[in-house]
Amino acid sequence: MSTDGTRSVMDGYVAALLERGDFARFFADDVVWTTTETGEVITGREAVRDYILAFHTQAFAARPEVRNLVVGDAGAVLEGDFVGTHTGEFGGVAATGATLRVPYCVAYDVAGDRITALRAYLPIRAMVAALSEASVRV
Repeated sequence: MSTDGTRSVMDGYVAALLERGDFARFFADDVVWTTTETGEVITGREAVRDYILAFHTQAFAARPEVRNLVVGDAGAVLEGDFVGTHTGEFGGVAATGATLRVPYCVAYDVAGDRITALRAYLPIRAMVAALSEASVRV
């Protein structure tokens, strides 16, 4: 795939994600999500979509803030901030109402016109520690 083709897929995906649209239409049927810090792996378009939605709408009321999107022939890397209010259970911590802002990156593999893999570099342990601390103050 060309860089222009990958750029088109990623621009569409990011726009749909930010607008809470149908971002899963950019996923391959057998797309794989990996949370690198924990090793958690999720496979399949619906399962990955549901995971991302739950993270942004159930555990948190959140939106990503994109800083950079670097695109190549067969993949891309998004750098951003995860910004959200803790509204549901996450990492064993009940909702605290705390607001988090944490930097993160996601590396994407793109083949044809579909995202085939996402590797999320997200500081899960730091997020849980911050929420645990916030729960003590509540």
